[in-house]
Amino acid sequence: MTISADHTAREHAGPVPAEDALAEAAKKFGITAEDYMLPARHQIEMVDPEGRLKPEGEQGTEPGHEYPLPGDEELLAAYEQLVVGRRVNDQNSALVRQGRMAVYPSSHGQEACQVAAALCLSEGDWMFPTYRDAVAVMTRGVDPVQVMTIFRGDWHGGFDPLEHKVGIQCTPLTTQLLHAVGVAHAAKLRGEDTVVLAMCGDGATSEGDFHEALNFAAVFHLPVIFFVQNNKYAISVPLAHQSVAPSLAHKAVGYGMAGERVDGNDVVALLAVLDRAVKLAREGSGPLLVEANTYRMQAHTNADDDTRYRESAEVAEWRAKDPVNRMRAYLRDRGLLDDSVESRIAAHAEAVASQLREGLSEDVPVDPQELFRHVFAKTTPQLQEQSALLADELARDAASTEEAGK
Repeated sequence: MTISADHTAREHAGPVPAEDALAEAAKKFGITAEDYMLPARHQIEMVDPEGRLKPEGEQGTEPGHEYPLPGDEELLAAYEQLVVGRRVNDQNSALVRQGRMAVYPSSHGQEACQVAAALCLSEGDWMFPTYRDAVAVMTRGVDPVQVMTIFRGDWHGGFDPLEHKVGIQCTPLTTQLLHAVGVAHAAKLRGEDTVVLAMCGDGATSEGDFHEALNFAAVFHLPVIFFVQNNKYAISVPLAHQSVAPSLAHKAVGYGMAGERVDGNDVVALLAVLDRAVKLAREGSGPLLVEANTYRMQAHTNADDDTRYRESAEVAEWRAKDPVNRMRAYLRDRGLLDDSVESRIAAHAEAVASQLREGLSEDVPVDPQELFRHVFAKTTPQLQEQSALLADELARDAASTEEAGK
């Protein structure tokens, strides 16, 4: 009711008729609204798995879905983050086995999606990640140890979301999309040019929150990019058991927004597609849905046995499409990468891994009273009573221990 009343009073922030908004966006490209909403007939792929730049006519582009190559500096920066991300994924998996992390949902094989998602945003933009997007959060500039704190089982997420414009990594499926839409709505009401990138997996598209987030964003014409990393499995449930749509990007048309699908292991194409999506959202074209086709090379988490629901041959097929190897071959072929640069990048990646090993090996002081300090801005009498009970119990335990030691 409050939102409705507010929008009545502030017409400039209210819903834009969908047909008008789509017509305006499509007009920029000289195509129909239908062609603007529907993804290109073939997914956007610029560099093939062997690292060769594909001829322009084979990249999947068509009128209204055209993408220039990103600049060399952006590509080199992306490759460095790919290498760091791969090293971080492998290091964290080792830390779980050593008992220094409680759990870790690896994005090994999905690093191109992670890196592109972070690099396409400006400093004032927001990112809302999932539990699998630690590399994206780190690429956004958050301290690696702070990023991984949540997987050690600490009570907080490890970093200040407001400082970094990054939401805490979300474990419940799809709730972060609603948070992203809320931030985008607030930014629009304030007249800010903030763009929000909301990340999710293919499994999230089966949730009710997905529908609510996309529908609200489209109706209120909000600057949100819904970035779906389609890694083919919602834990053990294959995509074919979730949706029979031609692609997840095709779902965009049902909400009245633009959709696109891109090779999620091709960081060149990802940067091109996401850079343009951010530009369109910032210019007022409304929300967009981008589906990246990728693959989770490792188990869902360390508690999952992926051999029970997928074949090793399938994993091997995707290993040949590895995003790190693909980008390395492309940059080498272009003469943008040599042994000295590779050595520097490898040293950087190893330094981050060392930082994680040291940071996650430190003992964290535990204060049980923190259970009560951050529940409400003003502590309630009930919490004060519970806090006093706990303090008394801890004091009696300490006294008993001291007495037993005498």
